[in-house]
Amino acid sequence: MTNDPLVIFTPSGKRGHFPVGTPILTAARQLGVDLDSVCGGRGICSKCQITPSYGEFSKHGVTVRDDALSPWNAVEARYDEKRGLKKGRRLGCQATVQGDVVIDVPPESQVHKQVVRKRAEAREIILDPTVSLYYVVVNEPDMHDPSGDLERLAMALKDQWDIDDVTADLHILGVMQPILRKGEWKVTVALHQGRADDPPRIMHLWPGFYEGTVYGLAVDLGSTTIAAHLCDLRSGEVIASSGIMNPQIRFGEDLMSRVSYSMMNATGAAEMTEAVRAGMNQLFDQIAEEGRIDKTLIMDAVFVCNPVMHHLFLGIDPFELGQAPFALATSDAIRLNARDLDLEIHPAARAYLLPCIAGHVGADAAAVALSEAPDKSDDLVLIVDVGTNAEILLGNRDKVLACSSPTGPAFEGAQISSGQRAAPGAIERCEIDPVTKAPRFKVIGSDLWSTEDGFSEAIATTGVTGICGSGIIEIVAEMRMAGLLDAPGLIGSPEQTGSDRIFLDGRTHSYLIHDGSADGGPTITVTNRDIREIQMAKAALYSGARLLMDKFGVDKVDRIVLAGAFGAHISTKHAMVLGMIPDAPLDKVTSAGNAAGTGARIALLNRAARAEIEATVREIHKVETAIEPRFQEHFVNASAIPNAVEPFPILNSIVTLPTATFNTGGGEGGGRRRRR
Repeated sequence: MTNDPLVIFTPSGKRGHFPVGTPILTAARQLGVDLDSVCGGRGICSKCQITPSYGEFSKHGVTVRDDALSPWNAVEARYDEKRGLKKGRRLGCQATVQGDVVIDVPPESQVHKQVVRKRAEAREIILDPTVSLYYVVVNEPDMHDPSGDLERLAMALKDQWDIDDVTADLHILGVMQPILRKGEWKVTVALHQGRADDPPRIMHLWPGFYEGTVYGLAVDLGSTTIAAHLCDLRSGEVIASSGIMNPQIRFGEDLMSRVSYSMMNATGAAEMTEAVRAGMNQLFDQIAEEGRIDKTLIMDAVFVCNPVMHHLFLGIDPFELGQAPFALATSDAIRLNARDLDLEIHPAARAYLLPCIAGHVGADAAAVALSEAPDKSDDLVLIVDVGTNAEILLGNRDKVLACSSPTGPAFEGAQISSGQRAAPGAIERCEIDPVTKAPRFKVIGSDLWSTEDGFSEAIATTGVTGICGSGIIEIVAEMRMAGLLDAPGLIGSPEQTGSDRIFLDGRTHSYLIHDGSADGGPTITVTNRDIREIQMAKAALYSGARLLMDKFGVDKVDRIVLAGAFGAHISTKHAMVLGMIPDAPLDKVTSAGNAAGTGARIALLNRAARAEIEATVREIHKVETAIEPRFQEHFVNASAIPNAVEPFPILNSIVTLPTATFNTGGGEGGGRRRRR
């Protein structure tokens, strides 16, 4: 047992023993605590501000003395004198461990304010970016051979790198001559080379040999979240990944409400364009800090997004996307200067938007097609990109079909009574005992089940705060398997279910997951309205997939790939019990994580991939769910859990679902009779 002092971080709850003299920033990094630092611990940036807490902490089992940290030092005093530190704050890189201590990391010192579940997937990509660096030696000017500096620079690129027809942006002409002379006619050139028929353009010059690198961004602009991967364009490595909530949410949580906002307000579209571009710049600032790079070294950016996001980001009113025939302003890939989108990165940076497939199947679906390559699959693969607006692809080498399905934000925790985004404290896993009907669960930030010893201590800093998307999927499926919920979606009474955790909640019943009175947190329940929201979302998802299967002339698929913001976190069995996806062997259902983000990264790092997806998109056949008569039929059937008519034989061989129904009023779903 170590005698080293114990350091406990809040709100993460992470803890560990560290030798006396260890800087708090070092302890945070070793524990994986979200404590920011840009200057690398030199006491310059002040990003690592922390607040120590003193006194007795019975829940942590420690008493923190006044001398638990090293005394205020000259670096902190100098910073406080120049910029000011809030009372009680210390710099994490300067304060060192002297005794047991509890350290609070304030929100502004955290790199990630929230867990945004989109990440770069490991994938082999042939590195061939549009921006490359070339070191050249340029001939000095000669009275006997008059020519401009730019022309001699272009000649050097031709002679030394066999690069023809080089041009330059205007700003290069303004800075080129002093750079050439400072470097004594030796310079490093950043060149942009897009399509094969585009002339190479000089983007940046460094005097002498530049030993650094340049960067690119792969950005997944979603309805709910914006996620970006910062990539080293020389190595292909993902330097940093970060995300924020899409600031357009204040105009509406789903796409159609944003289209409606633009229709109802003369300046609505412009407001949403300004909001998403400002959010994008905020994200770029954040990811540059996280990667500890100068954001003016970001020279290329690739964007994937759904059609409404695509139009609003470009400054195009999405009015036509709100009504049949859902016409896009353009479906082609778009190449432009990043400054045209008000993006604050390198002044000559380029932006590339992948092509859209059709009116409601966007560049994000194209990116998924690039990442998962259904057109190269020997077996029939169904790819479901789960999000606020789900994109669905079905295909093999013969053909690929695509559609979108408006699932809404329920799968991401919105419109659920105890729902929340995926963040520490959110329930993400659940099991319900079929005999006692009692739940046990896991929350983000702890590996312990709620019934295990130490759970309360492990979540002391976060508590149980709500239910995220993966959590609500498991809870509803578990309620169905435990006999608390019938196939039409009605929660039974305490007498019908044999559970004292069921209680009357208005005209219907609700199920108690967690009683917050014991720990001062919120009481977490699942209501019948919550069930209804999940039914609507999963029915839309399943109906889109089933419609594509109809068009393909099949009743089953060989394998299913789940993609999207939390595709990696969805339990396959629970998704099938819910009826989110068609019946299939569980080992044939896999996760691709953020496939759209992966597709964006492929397009960023490989020029040929851009031409490939542009050609592939033209071959994908779009199915418009809004005008397909069978979509509504499938939707009604899929509202049942798992389905009113589909047999699901593989699922039934794994689980036995109770057959009892709880509606005693004669109407379907507790008096909610649907129109047929």
